Amino acid sequence: MNICTLTVFCPSTRGIVAAISGHLAERGCNIVDSAQFDDLSTGRFFMRIGFISEEGRTLGEIEDGFGTIAAPFDMTFAFHDGRERMKVLLMVSRFGHCLNDILYRWRIGALPIDIVGVVSNHLDYQKLVVNHDLPFHHIPVTKDNKAAAEARIMEIVDGTKTDLVVLARYMQVLSDEMCRTMAGRIINIHHSFLPSFKGANPYKQAFERGVKLIGATAHYVTAELDEGPIIEQDVARVTHAQSAADYVSVGRDVEAQVLSRAIHAHIHHRVFLNGSSTVVFPASPGSYASERLG
Repeated sequence: MNICTLTVFCPSTRGIVAAISGHLAERGCNIVDSAQFDDLSTGRFFMRIGFISEEGRTLGEIEDGFGTIAAPFDMTFAFHDGRERMKVLLMVSRFGHCLNDILYRWRIGALPIDIVGVVSNHLDYQKLVVNHDLPFHHIPVTKDNKAAAEARIMEIVDGTKTDLVVLARYMQVLSDEMCRTMAGRIINIHHSFLPSFKGANPYKQAFERGVKLIGATAHYVTAELDEGPIIEQDVARVTHAQSAADYVSVGRDVEAQVLSRAIHAHIHHRVFLNGSSTVVFPASPGSYASERLG
């Protein structure tokens, strides 16, 4: 059974749901899950609908004519075929916990994506990536070659038709130009100690200050460093009896889980940009067994 998805956002007004559901019904579709949110503070409406065709129609046939429905509401909409997987490019530096976690979930089918390759400014994980039969691109980055290195990354993005770039602890700051070009298509992960503990050894700083909660944040990348729209967050509790090394271990686990959940939400079209924030719809019960990623 192929569950397709329709995503919609537009100014809030009456009649949107009726118009959308009526169009799908007229084309022999059955809605299997639906989520919507009316942002009263901004006057924006967001909706995600999962549906199946009970008459064997193609997605193109179902979409045909929807533009006339959308125009009066000033809708931005997209139809997504449930059989199509997003092409994802992973980027990593010297911390491999998120990369390992993503590769494992991809291998067992918990993250249904097509990984088009892994980019790294170091060689630490070349063997790991090659052993997964994936392309490995070693692109060293220095102060003098940063623009050329980024241009090479964009060549890979364009050449592989990458839908999503995941910074799995890639420790280089991307240029404003790349952030703008790839807006809404780059996800980053970092610890949630910012802005209190900046720079080197944030977990050591947190340990020395007696922090009791360790968190991680996954967000879309923007030109404002580590301040993009947040997709997913989580925390884990620590105590005085644990060491700074324990803090690092706990933090890495949280980072890996949060990043995988953010990727999962994005590839299933559950994330909507809403200004500097996001609307993230939960997965429908029973829609896929891999949702419990943590």
